Amino acid sequence: MRHALREKIISVCTKKIAQKGENVGVSFYAFFANKNDDSELLMEAATWWIQTHQLDHFEKAKKIIAMIEAGH
Repeated sequence: MRHALREKIISVCTKKIAQKGENVGVSFYAFFANKNDDSELLMEAATWWIQTHQLDHFEKAKKIIAMIEAGH
């Protein structure tokens, strides 16, 4: 996964936790605007989330941060 996407995921997850608490869930769509302006990046996130790690639609933001920081 490219560095910019990793940073964006951590930033969004951290913001969601700050807004809604430690147990907030996110989906990979949380990292993109409603308008799909970067389909290649969206597919990269979807592949990582769905194919590579077989995550549920919503996962705890803190779990996603831990996975990204661990290099998964």
